[in-house]
Amino acid sequence: MRRLGLAAAFVVLAAVPFFVSSTYYVNVASQILLYAIFALGVNVLVGYAGLVTLGHAGLFGIAAYTAARMLNDGHGHLSVVTGAVTLTLVAAVVFAVLALRGTGLGFVMITVALGQIVWGVAYRWLSITNGDNGITIKGRPSPFGLSLASPAAFYWATLVVFAAALVTMAVFVASPFGASLRGTRDQPRRMNALGYHVWMIRFLAILFSAFWSGVAGILYLYYNQFVSPHAVALTASAEALLMVISGGTGTLLGPVVGAALVVIVKNVASAYIERWNFVLGAIFVAIVVCMPEGLVPGTVRLTRWVAASLRPRPAARVVSPGEEGGR
Repeated sequence: MRRLGLAAAFVVLAAVPFFVSSTYYVNVASQILLYAIFALGVNVLVGYAGLVTLGHAGLFGIAAYTAARMLNDGHGHLSVVTGAVTLTLVAAVVFAVLALRGTGLGFVMITVALGQIVWGVAYRWLSITNGDNGITIKGRPSPFGLSLASPAAFYWATLVVFAAALVTMAVFVASPFGASLRGTRDQPRRMNALGYHVWMIRFLAILFSAFWSGVAGILYLYYNQFVSPHAVALTASAEALLMVISGGTGTLLGPVVGAALVVIVKNVASAYIERWNFVLGAIFVAIVVCMPEGLVPGTVRLTRWVAASLRPRPAARVVSPGEEGGR
């Protein structure tokens, strides 16, 4: 039933451009998918490794900037994607070696510092990043001869990448490595005593997380056809973290729901509500108060509670006076 439900959900998602007449809302759906990929990458560390990061927008932006520079230098799209992902993984190695020197608050502060370094480079290294003016690219790729210039075509391409990310995450979570990563989150000392290399497990998890963050960064570039220091700012990392926390850490659908919430409020609700930041903050506060585990786990818990309360209870057996006397 779960697989049938997922298949039905993907059919509905694939049909979105047919049912949504406005190209604006098709573009919003594309944003939800690409940010969901980014949130899934962040969730690898926050949800399964127990390492809260506030610097992942740096890896996201490194991929976007690398792809933009390579495209403007005349490289083909396949070389661009390969080069951008490779450089992102190299940067992730540096991030991991430095950030894993601390845990808890120390890890958070190191990731903040690394993310700010990337933002500073993007803002100040004008010859590479063009500073505040950003980098503009011309056109989107045409894989297998299929142009992604239209909003619907780009949405379907993003949906394919999103499906690959979700399947990969599901395999990762169910694998022995995923179990060992959760073990390092819950009992790092015990895992170390059992012979597991805790540092290496976390290091590989950061690389896996960075891979999908880089893929999301490339999709972001192709979607906007522009990248600027705003993409690597601390607020971008904080938004990704809020997507994961609001949807539910350590779940597959939680980051997707969180990404949908943030993107819809930013792009749809902001058109009707001037103080949309206040609305988004109020929603987050309500989630933390009412469903501290996140929207997806909280909804499951609420559904089970409602189902249990509606289930008829067995009637109490009435004992007759004769039976009481016999006892």
